[in-house]
Amino acid sequence: MPANNTTFLKKAAPFSLTILIILLDQITKFYIANNWKIGTMIADVFNNDLLRIYHVRNRAIAFSLGNGLPDAVRPALFIILPLFVLGFLCFFYWKSNDFTNVQRWAIAGIIGGGIGNLLDRIFRPDGVVDFISVKFFGILGFERWPTFNIADSSVVVCVLIWLISLFLTPENDKKGGKV
Repeated sequence: MPANNTTFLKKAAPFSLTILIILLDQITKFYIANNWKIGTMIADVFNNDLLRIYHVRNRAIAFSLGNGLPDAVRPALFIILPLFVLGFLCFFYWKSNDFTNVQRWAIAGIIGGGIGNLLDRIFRPDGVVDFISVKFFGILGFERWPTFNIADSSVVVCVLIWLISLFLTPENDKKGGKV
């Protein structure tokens, strides 16, 4: 196989994760949104209050930041800006040969989560569907962690993986133009 075909396949393969995250995210949100009213606690998964499935909506971004902004400002900040960031991330991803394989998969997961929540912001006027509620035992002042979804989880986990990989990647791999 020619080198540029191999390079293309190595760069394209992580987008299978992007597609999987978008599908899982949208299927779970569709199921929650179409079967339970907003504000409904669906399940206490382990019967010990550790993990709840609870249908809420978020018209802002992570941790409800920007919830008090005027409705006229929200589309610019919560749709246009993320579209720009995701577009830049995709462009940089395809143009660069400096990412390790782990970093490529992490970036693909970030893109998948970003697209999952962006779809909600565009097509769900009530806001992004959140439904996973985890007890946080007062850590950082949270009795419960803010309710989230699969897209949120993907972004957070993949950003952490990407950041850790930056510190753990040997210096010769960083300079070696890994595809």
